[in-house]
Order: sequence, then structure tokens, then C-alpha cells
Amino acid sequence: MEETPPQPQAAHASPPFPAIFTPPSALSSTSLRGSPTVPSPAHFSTPPGPPVFSSPLRPATVPFRTTPISPQAVPFASRTASSSSSVSLPTSSAPHTMNGAATPHSHVPSVAPSLEDSSIDSPYVLFSARKVLKQKKLLNAPSLGFGALVSPGREVPPGPEALERDPRRCLNCGAYVNLYCDVLIGSGQWQCVICKKLNSSEGEFVVSSKQDLVQWPELVSSTVDYVHPGSRRPGLIPVPVLRVSGPIFILIDECLDEAHLQHLQGSLHAFVDSLPPTARIGIISFGRTVSVYDFSEGAAVSADVLPGSKSLAQESLKVLIYGTGVYLSPIHASLPVAHTIFSSLRPYQFSVAEVSRDRCLGAAVEVALGIIQGPSAELSRGIIKRSGGNCRILVCAGGPNTFGPGSTPHSVQHPNYAYLEKTAMKYMESLGHEARRHSTIVDILCAGTCPVRVPVLQPLAKCSGGVLLLHDDFGEAFGVNLQRASTKATGSHGLFEIRCSDGMLVTQVIGPGEEASPDSHETFKHDTSFCIQMHSVEGTQSFSVSLETKADIRNDFIYFQFAVRYSNMYQTESTRVITSRLQTVDGLSAYLSSVQEDVASVIIGKRTVLRAKTASDAFDMRLTIDERIKDVALKFGTQVPKSKLYRFPKELSSLPECLFHLRRGPLLGSIIGHEDERSVLRSLFLNASFDLSLRMLAPRCIMHREGGTFEELPAYDLTMQSNCAVVLDHGTDIFIWLGAELATQEGQTAAALAACRTLAEELSELRFPAPRILSFREGSSQARYFVSRLIPAHKDPTYEQESRFPQLRTLAPELRARLKSSFIHFDDPSFCEWMRSLKLVPPEQS
Repeated sequence: MEETPPQPQAAHASPPFPAIFTPPSALSSTSLRGSPTVPSPAHFSTPPGPPVFSSPLRPATVPFRTTPISPQAVPFASRTASSSSSVSLPTSSAPHTMNGAATPHSHVPSVAPSLEDSSIDSPYVLFSARKVLKQKKLLNAPSLGFGALVSPGREVPPGPEALERDPRRCLNCGAYVNLYCDVLIGSGQWQCVICKKLNSSEGEFVVSSKQDLVQWPELVSSTVDYVHPGSRRPGLIPVPVLRVSGPIFILIDECLDEAHLQHLQGSLHAFVDSLPPTARIGIISFGRTVSVYDFSEGAAVSADVLPGSKSLAQESLKVLIYGTGVYLSPIHASLPVAHTIFSSLRPYQFSVAEVSRDRCLGAAVEVALGIIQGPSAELSRGIIKRSGGNCRILVCAGGPNTFGPGSTPHSVQHPNYAYLEKTAMKYMESLGHEARRHSTIVDILCAGTCPVRVPVLQPLAKCSGGVLLLHDDFGEAFGVNLQRASTKATGSHGLFEIRCSDGMLVTQVIGPGEEASPDSHETFKHDTSFCIQMHSVEGTQSFSVSLETKADIRNDFIYFQFAVRYSNMYQTESTRVITSRLQTVDGLSAYLSSVQEDVASVIIGKRTVLRAKTASDAFDMRLTIDERIKDVALKFGTQVPKSKLYRFPKELSSLPECLFHLRRGPLLGSIIGHEDERSVLRSLFLNASFDLSLRMLAPRCIMHREGGTFEELPAYDLTMQSNCAVVLDHGTDIFIWLGAELATQEGQTAAALAACRTLAEELSELRFPAPRILSFREGSSQARYFVSRLIPAHKDPTYEQESRFPQLRTLAPELRARLKSSFIHFDDPSFCEWMRSLKLVPPEQS
């Protein structure tokens, strides 16, 4: 049975988030603005990945960090040249002089078909396969598919070369000049790789020999950053300490009990201490009223109190803005005042259940937006580009919005709750769009045990370009995420463009943005690009791009170009251009050998999770994964002789196990108790970078060995050996499991726990959101979090256990017997049992 993904649908002006963009028709040749259209939707995010360990791993020696380190943009320093101005920084990829210095097309020497381009290994673009199959039927097979993960805002030191000038673009289709363009060195004309039209360089590329073309970085590097002249502010010194960001408003829930408030105060004190001196902050607290704190009173705590029962009238807002109060102040002038304000907060005083306490969160966000907009609010029209990048509102909430605009009743048993919840969701969505229109991102960080009613709050975060996070408490993980949320943006006002060779179609893009309107960007006569308006340009984002071909491919290479134009943190307009070339092949074996299974798994996972809107949908998607795996085996595998079983292609041996983890894990499975938690995880996954997405999809299991080394093992329950400690990295959670035998040895337990804790911090040092790190002993109640994420391989025959988990062979007979007797039987199938239920032979370990 063949599983067919959802067909492309017409793009909406304001699609649900994470946004999914599809063209009106997958084969449409004319866009809504009169130009050819390439279909495409959007989504992706990318924090730096964990280190790759060998076996055994080196001892974990990096000290524990409580303060996250945010990557800094590489500053640019201009230099004067006769033909261009570029910075003297190394490029991120090796030069391709033979491609950048090309002769007329008819005289260009043919490139060997086996050539491997370093653009395939770009840190910004990951393809599901390193080669493209020429046969349309198999390349477009929906069960496997072909696509790419693109992280246009990722910062990878030393970064691409930065050129302080406007890029050269094809006048026909709008593509950028790149290292694969053929250049006529006599006339300086260059041929576009997308539409094959010739363009003039106005004599710039006229040189005496092809080797002289290496002086233009865009002709030798697959990734180039352009800094547009005239956009830099006069007198700006571009050094990291002068990175400019918009103001940050901290909104604090006044309805917290004492224990939660103490944790929150500690996190807030650490947060303001971590901000740069030039950062501007504002502080608002909300309960039944909205208190806007005034920094002009010095050491005294002073606040203007506004009603929270309804939206603030424009006249009242004007009185507030034009008054004498200072509600946004730089850290260097207001740090002591901020600490005094946090220390003055008091716990909730009344005997009312947490869920029934009045919180006017919607009104507080409205007030913060009004102050950020300032006097220009009444003049605003369309998209407002405020200097200093995106403003940010950080909401610290311990319960639902139950008072004022966008509120829901205290009890879900209210007879009119469903209608009131729907009304509240529409209000929050509208408020999120208003925030985005004024370049403000709203991040909502929730903590505690009180349900926050995720369906109501999530539209506010998503529509503004922010995130909604759930925490157990307001402690360490909450504090780290507060800090990382304030620094994760690398730019604002981003426009992301996708172009590819004629014949290739972008059928779906999943990502943090929405389809750009035709008047928001420059258009060309035959522009086949798909454009996405990015709410914020962040290194932890990515887009999942699904691709198909219209017909069988005849060319030897297919070209892809991804470009993002945005305002960087130095308040200058920048454009990053990433160009990739993939070789096409006839042979199925050559194509399957080029498949990057981890990337393909993440793209399939995002397409699947996107459709899991509810618990019922998630169950259906588990069945869809079953059909997908069967269809891949039928189309790309082989049938076992004299049997009805099919053998999964050996080139894709790890793909089924990754999708099995997805099927039973927290994204689609039921190992997390509440649907709200699963909803938040799915939203994060759809926008996450490749590294975080992969970890959320399939956990990484690392066993601590004697001597402080680590060994990476399959995520099977066979790792639960009583004399060992195990670290399980599942993206948003990292678990440290201590075996019962090890736990009885006090000295070794402390050393193993410290090493595992340090390793966990190393693995997640730059990750957003920062994961929850839990440690527990074998047999404890919390150990269920760990056990439920491991494949129950103990149910398999011994020969299969040893084949898929070779470390088992090294155990002494008594240890193996003890391990076998420690397992509790339950109905969850092992990976091998699941494969056989699909009439497939489990693939051998690669």
C-alpha cells in the first residue's frame, strides 16, 4: 500500500504556524503576480550539533556552565579595491576556480560526472541525498521523497566572506551570480545557472585569463554575504560589543506562590546581569491589574498601575507615553533599579487555586506593545521597521490568561467554555499579528504545575514569530532559556528566496515564516522564486523544503540557490546567498548510496508531524509511518526469494529505526501525559534546526565507562546495565540514568554523575530551548521517562540482540543473566517485531 502525503493547497495570506507554504498548483507556470511560480512551503531551525564521539569517548572535561554562550556575528571591516570591496576573512568553503572562472558555454571543458562539490557539505543547506535521480517516478515517490533543510541565519565561524556592495543578479529571473556561472572573459558576460540567460557585468568580469576570476569571492565560494552600501549607519563601529538589539520587555506573573516566585526572582536577577550594558529593558507585572515599572525614581520602586479588565484606551496610553515616567532604560543606567524591582515582588496572598487566579496577560502585552511603539503608534501603517532589530517581549507565566482581553473562564467546565476559548484564540492570534507588524516578538515561558491552556497562548507566540515553552519550574532551565531567548536573533525583517533549475519544483516548505506578498520584494520578468517573509532571522531556525521534478531529468547537474536578505545586528542590510549543485544519476543504487539518512528522516518527520494537529491525528500519523516504510521497501528494496517478505534497501538501513523512534516517541506517541505538552513539542520540532530536530526525532544514547570515557550505543533498553551510568539526549530532555549496582558505590556514583552532567551541558551548550536535565537511579519512579524512550530490544532473540547491540557480547555471563532478569514485560513491540509485522526483514546494522 502506498502512502500519499497531503496534496499542496493554496497558500493563505496568514497560514498557521509553523507556516506551510504551497503554490496554487504544483505545475503552475504563472504566479499570481504574472511571473512563473515554483511551488514551495516552509519550516526549519538549527542549533549547533553535539560533538561526534568515537568509541570510547574522551573524558568530559569542560566545566559546567550556568550561563549560556551565544554565538556572535563576525564583524566586517571594509577595504577598498578597484572592482569590489570585501573583508579579509577566510571563506567557509574551498575555492572552485574551475567553476568560477568559466569560458563561453560552448567552449567550457566538461566537468567529470563524479565531481563532488563542497557546496553539498554546506553548513547552511543539507540535502536528503547528495545526488538527484533522473527518473521522475522514483525521485518523486512520496514515501521517501527528496528535499533539503536550509538554515539561512546560522552562524558558523569564521563565516562566509562578506562583500560590501550590492550583488549582481540575473535581469531575467533574479538569481545571483555564483561560482557555477559560465563567464565570458572577453566581454565579462555571465550565464545564469537557473534560467541560462546571459547577463552583463558592465565590464567588471573582463579579465585576461580564467584564473584571474578568483579575485571575486562570489565566483569561488558557495556562500557569500553581501553588506549593502548606504545601509550602514554613519560612524558605526562594527565590533561585537556594539551589536544592537531592540528593547526587551519582561512581563511577570503576580499570581505565583512563594516557592515559584523565589526561583523566578533568581532567574530574573541572573538574566539582567547577563545583558549587555546597552540593552534596553522594561518591566511589567500583571494580575488583575497591569503594573508598569518606572526607572526614573532611582532606588525607589515605582509603578503606574493600569486596569487589566479591558484594552487600554489610546488616550490613556498617550498619557502614559508622554508622561514623566521612564519605562524603557539601558542596563548600564538601570541595573540596580531592576534588581530592586525583582526583589520587591511578593507571592500571591489569597487562598485561591492557581488556575482560578486572575491574570490579565493579554492586557499586559498590549501595554508593552504600546510603549514599544511609542508616539509613532498612531501613525503606523503596514510593516514598521524600527532601528535596532526586533523588539522582544518575554512573558514569564505560571498559569492561564483568565482576566481581561483574550481570557478564558477559570474552569473548563464552564458551559460556554468552547466558544470563549475560540474567541480568546482569535484575540491572541490578532495580537500576535499586531506585534509582528511592529517588529516585536513575543516569547512565552511558562513554568509550574498549573495548566496554562496552550491552545490559547500558542497563537500569540507563533503569530509574532516567538515560541511557547513549558518548564517544570522557574529554576535553572527556565533561567537559561530566558537568556537564550533574548539573544537568539541574528537579524530581523528577513526575506527568504528559493530558486532551482528549470524542471525542479518546490512542493512544500515548512518553516518559521509566511508567504511574502508580491509588493514586499523586488520582482523580475521571469522570476520563478518562492519568497518567504521571516519574522526573525535566527541561527536556531531552519526550513524544510520538499522538491519534485516535472519530468525525467536530462541534465548532468541540478542547481539550487537560497538567499536571505535581512537587517543584521549592526543595523545594516545584508544578503546571504547560498548556491548548491547536485549531480544527477541514472542508477538507483548510486542514488540510494547518496541518501543522507538522518536528513531524510528529519524531512519525513517534519512532513508527518505537521499533519498531527490533535491526538487523533497523531495516531493516524503512526499508521502513516507504517505505510511509508512498507512503500519504501516495495519501491526501493527487494523481495526475499520464496517469501512474501521484502528486504529494506541496505543503503537506508538506519531510516526505519529513526522513524520507529518518531512513531513511539513524544511527538506522535503517548509517553508524554498531556496533549498540550505534545503540541508544544511539535511546534518546536517543526521550526527546529537539523541538529535539534534529529535529537527530538531519535534519542542519542551514551554510556559512561570506567575511567571517565563514554561510548555511544543504540538507544535500546539493553543499555540499562546496573554497573553503568547512561546519558540519553532526546533534544528537549536529557536524562542521566544510574544503575542500581553503581548507585551503591558512593564515590563512583558521584564521579559518574559529575561526568554525565558535564557531558549533558556540553551537548546542549548552545541549544535553544535549553533541555531539562534529569538524573535518577534505576528503579525510581522518574526512571520511566528514560525507559519509555528506549526500544525494548530485550524481547528479541539473542542473535538479533548481539547483531544490533554488539556491546552485549562483552558482558560476562552473570551480568547478561542479571540484565535479562531485570526487564519487565509489556506489550510495546521491539523494532524487529515491528518490522516483521509490516512483512519486512529488519535491516542489518550499517
